[in-house]
This record gives sequence, structure tokens and C-alpha cells, in this order.
Amino acid sequence: MMGSRLDSRKGEYPSTYFVQDRKNKKELTRLTIQDRIVTAVMGGVLPEQPDLTIFGRILDVGCGTGGWIIEAAQTYPAMSLIGIDICQRMVDYAHAQAEAHHVKDRVEFHTMDALRTLEFPAAFFDLVNLRFGVSFLRTWDWPKMLIELQRIVCPGGVVRITEGEIGLQSDSPALTQLFEMAQCALFRSGHLFKEEKTGLNDHLARLLDQYGYQQVQTKAYAVEYRAGTVEGQACYENLMLLFQTLRPFIQKWGCGAKNYEVIYQQALKEMQRPDFLATGTILTVWGSKPRPRSQELQ
Repeated sequence: MMGSRLDSRKGEYPSTYFVQDRKNKKELTRLTIQDRIVTAVMGGVLPEQPDLTIFGRILDVGCGTGGWIIEAAQTYPAMSLIGIDICQRMVDYAHAQAEAHHVKDRVEFHTMDALRTLEFPAAFFDLVNLRFGVSFLRTWDWPKMLIELQRIVCPGGVVRITEGEIGLQSDSPALTQLFEMAQCALFRSGHLFKEEKTGLNDHLARLLDQYGYQQVQTKAYAVEYRAGTVEGQACYENLMLLFQTLRPFIQKWGCGAKNYEVIYQQALKEMQRPDFLATGTILTVWGSKPRPRSQELQ
């Protein structure tokens, strides 16, 4: 791969993803659930874009299990979609899912390190999508990432970034503790600019503006999960898996309580109460690559 270096011991690219166990089947399951519920909350794969006919070729960075791309392919047959992920297991799974959903003729998945130079020509994509980059991007990675995404998107093309708060607000004290541990680990590992519940949400628009994007806009989505609903059950399953797969990361950065397992089990009980309610915010920020002055004057 261009500009990347394989880890010869593992036959894979070194990863900054917060779940280091690449053979973890639970993380595959969790990402599938997360893709589905987040897209549902937002009302679609590209709900904020007014004219989807201008997006012929789309890239999804850190595509994971391919859920976003596959849903985009099902919804918009005219689009050509490419997903990249550093994890070969994720890419293999995404390939299988594309075939199972009968969209493999219009989607591609490639193993690629998004923190390096991307193996695409300049001005190749009409839109680049990045969801939950906090899982693998450190604060010092953002400048290079935004510059590289601007290189591969066409003039006037769009780069859109979606992130969520670090955690949900709920009446579960144990769940609140788990999210505080995750927030601590994300900050200590450099994935957050500040140790704050809003995560990256307060910084994204500034970053796009700082690195030369134009017409930067934002749209926030309110998240609400209630016990006894389909969405509430999906939220429960997502968090049940998240705090299993994230535990080594939390402990690595010295943020895990000694009684982590007790807190985790208590959180599961509290999330299963009939009156459980969790709320939060998901934010999408997007901006366009400047057009040459000659194009602007036409």
C-alpha cells in the first residue's frame, strides 16, 4: 500500500482503532448495530444534502463492516461507492455483506490506512464520508486527514463528518461511570482535544474552516432510547458489546475502575429497567472544497 507499512508480525497495518483485537466478533456485531441505529436516527445516509444527484462517486473512510455504504447503495442506485478500512477482517466482512445484499456490483471495499496518503487520484470523489473518526483519529491526525480528504475530493465536492457525544445522558449511575471511564481513556490517548462529554462536536466546524473548507455547515440530531422499544433494545445491545470490547483500551490508559465488572453488570441491569431513558446528540459537519476562481466566475 502506498505510503503505508505492514506490521510484519501480524501481516496487517498498525492500527490506532480503540479496539485492538481485530478478530473480535463482538465488535463486528456492535458496528453493524451502530451503523443501523445511527442511520435511522439521522433519517438516512445523507439526510442533510439537498441535491444528491451531484454525488456520483463516494468514499467512506473507516467503513468498518460496510453498513453505511451498503445502505447508500440500496437507497441510491446511481451512486458508485468505495469503502476503506485498515482492518482486513472488516473489509472481508463488508464484501460478504455487499454480496448478501445484492449490491456488490456497485460497491468496493479496500484495505487501506487512512492516516497515510490515500491511494486515489486528486479530485476523484464527489463526496467523502467519515463517521465516528474519534475511534481511530488522534487530535494530531486531523490536519493531515482533512488536507488529504480535500485533495481527493473534486472542486465543489463535499467532505462530511459525523460524531457523537461521548456517552448518553441517562438515569443509570453505572452507565454514567462507564462513559466517564471511556472519556478519560479517549482523552489520555489523544483522541479528544479536551476531556469533555461533547467529544469532538465543538471542534469539527472550526477544523474544517481552519483547513480551507468553504460553506461549512452543521446539523444536530437528537438521540432518544427508551426501554421496551426496538431502538432501546438496539441501544442496549450496542452498549453491552461496547463496554466489553472497549475494556482493554480503558484499562490501558489507566481509566478503568478496579470493580469494572461490577459496574458493567450493574449498568446492564439499570438499562433493562422499564423506565430507562437515554438521550444524546449526534452532529454532522460538512464543507466543500473551494473551486478555482475561473470556475467561480462562470
